[in-house]
Amino acid sequence: MAQADTFFFRQGQYQPDLRNRFSTLDAQPSSNLSAMKRTAASFADYQQGYNNAALSRDNGILVVKLQTGGGEFVWSAEAHEELGFLFADISTDRDNKVVVLTGTGTNFCAQINAASFKLSTPQEWDLTFHEGKRLLMNLLSIEVPVIAAINGPARIHPEIPVLSDIVLASETAIFQDAPHFMSGIVPGDGAHVVWPHIIGPNRGRYFLITGQELSAGQAQEYGAVNEVLAPELLMDRAMELATYIAAMPELTRRYTRVALTQRIKRLLEEGLSVGLALEALAAISGVPRDGRLGEAQ
Repeated sequence: MAQADTFFFRQGQYQPDLRNRFSTLDAQPSSNLSAMKRTAASFADYQQGYNNAALSRDNGILVVKLQTGGGEFVWSAEAHEELGFLFADISTDRDNKVVVLTGTGTNFCAQINAASFKLSTPQEWDLTFHEGKRLLMNLLSIEVPVIAAINGPARIHPEIPVLSDIVLASETAIFQDAPHFMSGIVPGDGAHVVWPHIIGPNRGRYFLITGQELSAGQAQEYGAVNEVLAPELLMDRAMELATYIAAMPELTRRYTRVALTQRIKRLLEEGLSVGLALEALAAISGVPRDGRLGEAQ
């Protein structure tokens, strides 16, 4: 095995002849993959189907650009619903080799249309409960690597991009959990699981309770971000990494993603329903009679 060390540890280079050198790594193609492709939605079926995401794909690299009305992304009840369906479509399309998730303009997600959410009764919360579980679990059910290219402040649901396998951030990025505790809402829709897991229990709880702002550099220091780049270099680096990943064998890409997301999926399966229920209980006690959370910010 000493002779093989240089092949296994040559960083950032896929060795296409490695499988020929080690016969135990050989794999036979399966007709099951073709059958699965026939039954799943094609890219053309869902490319234009979402108001809050612009989708493009080249050589299997799917770029998901969050946007609202062609401009910067605004979190809303519609976006909350759409993203769960979008991630499900992406996960079943086996022509996707790698996903790049980014925003539009100078913000990743810094605005919320709070008035679009109607959350005054258990019946209304039931929809949010259903969508909230699907959103994060469907994201993690995407069985190819996901790269986040965070192009600016992520103040609304920043747990979504930091769940990616590779997290790149512009120097202008800021991370904050603005719509929850500091706004009188329990951070129970996944933030309570994701942040303590990624940056550590004490840092995560402090971040959620105090409304702490993390700069891109602090987020990198805490382990939530892998690379901090100048804004003009962000997407180039994301596409460079995506091209490298897309060149890997299909099952290597897919099963690496599956292996690397098992633990966080288990944690979310344990904690997401309880967190959403607690968020609903506290919210119902405090929202106005008409159920609207407030005007758009």
